[in-house]
Amino acid sequence: MSTAVEAQPITEKTYGGVGRCKCSFWFAVAHDILGVFIMMVGVFGGLPIHDLFIYAGAIIIFLSLIWWVFWYSGNIDVPPEDLEDDVGLMKLKNQRISKVVRRVSDRLSDGIRSSLRRNGRPVPEGSAGRKKPSNLGAELSLFTIYDNAIISHSKEHVRETVLM
Repeated sequence: MSTAVEAQPITEKTYGGVGRCKCSFWFAVAHDILGVFIMMVGVFGGLPIHDLFIYAGAIIIFLSLIWWVFWYSGNIDVPPEDLEDDVGLMKLKNQRISKVVRRVSDRLSDGIRSSLRRNGRPVPEGSAGRKKPSNLGAELSLFTIYDNAIISHSKEHVRETVLM
């Protein structure tokens, strides 16, 4: 017994007018209008503190750019075939380039790491999947401002409070 299944193509919803992010659009427009109004009050109002209004209007117009960026970035359309990389499905044509770039990056970071080791600077380990060196049995001396030495072995934890 077989069942027929019809797959319909996925179509994206088209948005008319100002696009998907209507709220960000209208916030940006409102900030622009408010900023221009406050700035014009400062220019033509004849008030003794006219420069405060001019600067305040300019700042409000500048802050409206945040809403314009939200509106613009919210309306960017990305085709579904470009979203394949986001879910872990690497395209075969880009796989070779990715391996080459990864190899060059590893060689460059290893060269920088080895040059830092030669100069005597500490290098944090374990960030790129490498094993951390084992410090079992190493002693750590800590001198306080009172010249008291606290010696701790890496196998045991010593906690001492400092009273001020």
